[in-house]
Amino acid sequence: MRTALFQSSGRPGSVAENLKVLDEAAGRAAAAGAGLLLTSELFLTGYAIGEGLTRLAEPADGPSADAVARTAARHGLAVAYGYPERDGDRVLNSVQLISADGTRLANYRKTHLFGPLEHEHFTPGDRPVVQAGLNGLTVGLLICYDVEFPENVRAHALAGTDLLLVPTALMHPFPFVAESLVPTRAFENQMYVAYANRAGHEGDFEFLGLSALAGPDGTCRARAGRAEELVVGDVDPELLAASRAANPYLRDRRPGLYTALA
Repeated sequence: MRTALFQSSGRPGSVAENLKVLDEAAGRAAAAGAGLLLTSELFLTGYAIGEGLTRLAEPADGPSADAVARTAARHGLAVAYGYPERDGDRVLNSVQLISADGTRLANYRKTHLFGPLEHEHFTPGDRPVVQAGLNGLTVGLLICYDVEFPENVRAHALAGTDLLLVPTALMHPFPFVAESLVPTRAFENQMYVAYANRAGHEGDFEFLGLSALAGPDGTCRARAGRAEELVVGDVDPELLAASRAANPYLRDRRPGLYTALA
């Protein structure tokens, strides 16, 4: 499945403008043959917008979800987008996956919050593995800091995730996460990891770009630079199967030795 990563910070503070930007990116992704488009973390609102995160938060089935569903159906590709989710009195940092026919497939809430801004505005999620079937693949969802915990990604590997989608807001000074850690996670867990970052300055943050689609062999099928960019790479089920057959990590595990980790 051809997968597009939209490395962009959009238009912070304007959901309406970000929906337009997303629609345009979806058109370009579809023209490139992509069956899936992944945005960055909190793409619909912006990241460093303070109380705007609470004010602009919407339910998973809110008007923005409907608008993204129309975009997905219009361009004929699935879309996974980051947004602040309102659930009663709680606001959560979430990513939602919508199919090419506009069906809501899965919604994941970030379980590991990073830094004062996120702890101030969000409640952490409590469901570590969220998956959906898409174009013959088992697709899993995490957000940014979540992928830096090896237990999170290993849980997805054990649950059968083929392609892990990770919208992110990776900032200075942590380029090694995108450059080294993400390909390592893909290799050690025998899956594809799609990591879509924000880019440029926003508030006090400098987002690093470097979005990547890392394969189970540890190499990147697509890699962005530091500026706003749409990159496309292929998730190859045959390579995935061959890599899993050749790499013994999951077969050679000895879970009885790891009980202290829990």
